[in-house]
Amino acid sequence: MANRRPPPRRRPAARHPARRTTQFRRRRSRRQQHRDNQLLLLGFAAAAGLALVWAVVSWLLVNWWALVIIGALAAVGGTVWVHRYRQQQVWDRVRQQALRYGLPQLDALHHRDFEYAIRDLMRRDGCTDARQIGGAGDNGADVLATDPLGRSWVIQVKHRRDGDRGSPVGTPDLQRVNGTARQLYGADIVLVVTNGRFSTRCAPLAQQLHMHLADRRTLATWAGGGRPLWELLPKIPPPRKGR
Repeated sequence: MANRRPPPRRRPAARHPARRTTQFRRRRSRRQQHRDNQLLLLGFAAAAGLALVWAVVSWLLVNWWALVIIGALAAVGGTVWVHRYRQQQVWDRVRQQALRYGLPQLDALHHRDFEYAIRDLMRRDGCTDARQIGGAGDNGADVLATDPLGRSWVIQVKHRRDGDRGSPVGTPDLQRVNGTARQLYGADIVLVVTNGRFSTRCAPLAQQLHMHLADRRTLATWAGGGRPLWELLPKIPPPRKGR
């Protein structure tokens, strides 16, 4: 038998280009209609808002006495708000001035809350700009403050859960804050404060680096009394000239 050739394969019919164009135009017309509806709604809303404003202004022009009443009420409300705000500031200053901490309270704090307690004590002593900055990337500083004489303080705070029975603060902590306090923050006074104790090598190093240390005993006197910290620390430098 002679070999028969296989029937030719039928190619799938190509989509009609006119049908594609029609579908595209329908989708485009729907999107355009949706946008037109949105613009129409916005136009109605704007017209309604303008009409409302015009009605209110027209009514107030006729009834001018309402403006007088509204102005009087606004003045009274503003006066009451200013009075309460000033009274709140007075009470805040009174509470800050009466702020006291006992060592058991400070020992029980979380280390972050201990930093806020040091900040509040600095504010009590007149450092109105005292702020807590401890955390990641603090470069060894936990509290920054400016005292009433214009001296800039950089304070590193070390909390010990067991007080003076815990591990002592060592020289690496002093070296860390000393390396950044003056260069980055322009500190006049660099202080490390703890509710625990310092190792025996800290005091000589602090003297060489012109730093100050506040241990548990100094902290108890400062937090429990009314004297500012700079009256309890020896050899506090005087304010810079021109301040």
